[in-house]
Amino acid sequence: MKNSIKVLILIFLILTVIFHSCKKEELPTLSTSSITNITATSATGGGNITSDGNERITSRGVCWSIKANPTTSDSRTNDGDEMGQFVSTLIGLTAGSMYHVRAYATNSVGTSYGADLSFSTLGKPPECISQPATNITPSGATLNGTVDANYLSTDISFEYGTTKSYGQTIISDQSPTEGNSITNVSANISGLTPGTTYHFRIISVNSVGTANGNDLTFTTLSVVPTLTTTSILYVTASSAITGGNITADGGALITSKGVCWATTPNPTIENSKTSDGTGIGSFTSKINCLFGATNYYVRAYATNSNGTGYGDQQCLITKLGPIFNPSLTYGLVTDIDGNCYKTIQIGNQIWMAENLKTIHYNDGNPIPNVTNGEEWANLPTAAWVGTELPLTYITYGAYCWYNNETDTYGNDYGILYNWGAVGTDKLCPIGWHVPSLAEWRIICPETDYENGPYGEELMETGKIHWNESAELDGINTTGFTALPGGYRQSTGEFKYSGYQGYYWASNGRTYPGLKFAWDIYYYGRITTPSAVLESEKQGRSIRCIKD
Repeated sequence: MKNSIKVLILIFLILTVIFHSCKKEELPTLSTSSITNITATSATGGGNITSDGNERITSRGVCWSIKANPTTSDSRTNDGDEMGQFVSTLIGLTAGSMYHVRAYATNSVGTSYGADLSFSTLGKPPECISQPATNITPSGATLNGTVDANYLSTDISFEYGTTKSYGQTIISDQSPTEGNSITNVSANISGLTPGTTYHFRIISVNSVGTANGNDLTFTTLSVVPTLTTTSILYVTASSAITGGNITADGGALITSKGVCWATTPNPTIENSKTSDGTGIGSFTSKINCLFGATNYYVRAYATNSNGTGYGDQQCLITKLGPIFNPSLTYGLVTDIDGNCYKTIQIGNQIWMAENLKTIHYNDGNPIPNVTNGEEWANLPTAAWVGTELPLTYITYGAYCWYNNETDTYGNDYGILYNWGAVGTDKLCPIGWHVPSLAEWRIICPETDYENGPYGEELMETGKIHWNESAELDGINTTGFTALPGGYRQSTGEFKYSGYQGYYWASNGRTYPGLKFAWDIYYYGRITTPSAVLESEKQGRSIRCIKD
């Protein structure tokens, strides 16, 4: 019995050896697991080894490449040496790329692979859009945009400048950003020029690529001009020279500039002012119509579409000159050349208180300036022209300064005009005219020379301009301020400055062949206004009266 058992055991052992000696060694069998947890730079994979191929597994994992059917010669993991399922983590991937993945298992026979699977990592070039600028001021603005980082850390900036070449860059307050949703971004810029148009766009950069936003523009707000007032350069009894310098136009065109003045501080353009053109830079202004021995405040001004800017305030005191009673002032009137005249009211009449000095008719046409005495004497004053009725009446007006010296006589005495200029009815400003004989006689009643009238109430106070030999001292209670401007003879010679004043009167119209014109003059006493049988070629002063 015992021998039988031993025989059976021996037979079993023999059969076992034979069986094992007949078993075949093979490669492992496995599959590749689905790819999960995909990010821009990593993913989760793995495999399942269902057979070791009759040999022990020595290594397992996954391998990957951008090419199909990767092997262990490509990137791979090493996840142990056991049968069954395993999990692998793929790292160091490139965002926005497609990869091929296979699980692998190695035994003594060799390495086998699971099926080739593919996937793409997250991430691609960012996407961005420029959005309108906000918080715009004269010198700054907020630049805006939206960005989709597409899962990658994205740097954001803005380019800006006065052209599409931009030239300046600023980093967004939200840079860097990431994720895959639309993000609002912005940046505040400063140091801009007022009233200027700027271009800008958003720029976004990640590891995959760069995106440029669309070009947008904005315009900084304009401001009033910046300027200074020139120091007072020259002062007389009735005028001064100053000016200003506009250093910035405030981002808008300068439409007017000049100086303004008043007897109270901080004058504005609502007070008296000059008008000296447009544009930036320095300019000079002459102020007229000032009272003698009076303190004035002066400021340069410049106006653009946003308003008016003013320079610093300067002060001036006019020199003592012809005394003019400010209490008698009716107002001011300006001729076509911009000369300003004080006016007075005497009874129901409103007169200029200064002699006329325009060199243009009130329609803008120039009056010839005749300086040569012979030419003055030979100049016709009026003529009928044409060959058919009605004929055309032409006047030949002319003017001159006494002795042809503008600086010496012009400001105080004004201009001497011939009758040809008076006859145009265009000498005085619109709404004013050369007074008639009847209008003169209201302030100078008709009488003889010996018995008056006496002219103290019309004459300049004191003998500032009148010669000491004048019989009367003026008291100027009317404010008329008559001055001895002299006249020009029909021969072209100048006479009687400082002694006599001659003024034209108008008879409405004078015609060729009539050798008279209305005239009034002063020589201590005032002559009766009358028709003077003198040549129309004489040069006399003009006082205008309001219509």
